Amino acid sequence: MTEFTHFDASGRATMVDVSDKAETKRTAVARGSVRMKPSTIDMVREGQSGKGDVLAVARVAGIAGSKRTSDLIPLCHPLPLSKVAVEFSFNDNDSCIEIESTAVTTSRTGVEMEALTAVSVAALTIYDMAKSADRTMEIGEIRLAFKDGGKSGRFVGRQ
Repeated sequence: MTEFTHFDASGRATMVDVSDKAETKRTAVARGSVRMKPSTIDMVREGQSGKGDVLAVARVAGIAGSKRTSDLIPLCHPLPLSKVAVEFSFNDNDSCIEIESTAVTTSRTGVEMEALTAVSVAALTIYDMAKSADRTMEIGEIRLAFKDGGKSGRFVGRQ
């Protein structure tokens, strides 16, 4: 069984020492969704929110959130992000907005947390902007879908 890396020999929380790792290009893709009433999806799609373009604001919030990951997750290393993209798609069959974030860096540690944070913050922003129309929304299925780079190489998760 693989051990957790954020604990020392005494079981105390610690930041992983990455100083001996090589700097490599690292990419991560995260996905998630916000489930809502069909009428709420229509409002977002048609730009009828009284607060403006929900997805434009959520995109900027997700990107900004990814840049603050090390401030939010105590043991994350601050990373020089080369790229963060946040994209949305409407899934009418499941009555949700799907969110995908791609984060890229050249660093000594992975960029998965930044991609996951971007999806999470984008989802929370959608919720905040649409909650007056639909308080039954559900944020979910946030997951790492892909990562590449570093010692552990490539990972492909549930798409």
